[in-house]
Amino acid sequence: MDGPRTILHLDMDAFYAAVEQRDRPELRGKPVIVGADPRGGRGRGVVATASYEARKFGVASAMPISQAWKRCPQGVYVPPDMEKYARVSHEVMDVLRDFTDCVEPISIDEAFLDVTGSRRMFGDGETIARALKDALRARVQLTASVGVAPSKLVAKIASDLRKPDGLVVVPPGTEAAFLAPLAIRRLWGVGPKTEEGLARLGVRTIGDLATLETRKLEHRLGTHGHDLVRLARGEDDRPVVSASGDAKSVGHEHTFDADTADRTRLRRTLLELADAVAHRLRRAGTRARTVTLKYRDETFTTLTRAKTLEDATDSGQVLFATAWALFEKTHGPKRVRLLGVSASNLSGGPQMGLFTAEPKGVDRVLDAVSGRFGSGSLVRASLLAGGTPGETSDKKGSRRLKR
Repeated sequence: MDGPRTILHLDMDAFYAAVEQRDRPELRGKPVIVGADPRGGRGRGVVATASYEARKFGVASAMPISQAWKRCPQGVYVPPDMEKYARVSHEVMDVLRDFTDCVEPISIDEAFLDVTGSRRMFGDGETIARALKDALRARVQLTASVGVAPSKLVAKIASDLRKPDGLVVVPPGTEAAFLAPLAIRRLWGVGPKTEEGLARLGVRTIGDLATLETRKLEHRLGTHGHDLVRLARGEDDRPVVSASGDAKSVGHEHTFDADTADRTRLRRTLLELADAVAHRLRRAGTRARTVTLKYRDETFTTLTRAKTLEDATDSGQVLFATAWALFEKTHGPKRVRLLGVSASNLSGGPQMGLFTAEPKGVDRVLDAVSGRFGSGSLVRASLLAGGTPGETSDKKGSRRLKR
């Protein structure tokens, strides 16, 4: 179709907390904090998501639970149920695919859609966005914020401006004017260090950057500076890359609320992702030979690294060890924005290599307890912020498991 593209960026509002409030009516209207440990200030987990009621008290994602407790002692602290959130995410993505086949999920609660080819059937971008939001309310009883623009960059920024339940439309030709007054930190690829360097050049808004002489910026930031100027002017022709409809792999990924270089947190995240992937493999009665690490840094550079194992596995420990080895070879000086672990090259049977000795005991215990008490009822010690491997507890709340 000729003319500008119509790109939507959809971001579910406080996704984990919203799902809990939907499923537990007694939580609606209350400050809900979803974290790794349900014991409030007595725990040492981190906040995964906070409801908008909790955010009014200053509670934010990635904040230690103990700090959240000090700010909001009246909050309801809920352990995460990643399996449930994944199921709801699949329902959300199914709704999106009712409007276009070109859907690019970028996290469990976020996706790009190219609806250029859908305009003849459903109307213009704003009409499609409103219909999409209505469909999500009707089918999954959740709200989303949507940005509509001719590019992924502008649609992404637009979706974040009027949360929750927002809708921002940027017509073709107005991208630069829309971006100009916004703080420079909203631009893709601008982390704290880049923001600090740009401030020394007098750049505080995206408009300031758009008018900066490219050669001057390249002297400071190299070729990355040229890319930033193009983005600041609203020039972004990256396509929406739709995911394959055939399930040939199992994966989970996590986008950090703030870019991080904390290796302990990065390791803990990879361990949690590996466990989630392994659990899904075991539930499906399948194993995988290839482990893939997805790695996105603060400049939005995305890398994938894979390793094929000698024997197929459904072990969280094996997946984690492989993913961590790939991470060690990939990680550089930049902060990390997103990590993902996926398993592919799937095989259906439980056949194991003759000399394979996988640590199945831990995985069996995780599956058994999760099956009886629900996902998140058993938490590895190394997944608890500040936890020490080997530490145990017989107090009420999540059980800890030595890693």
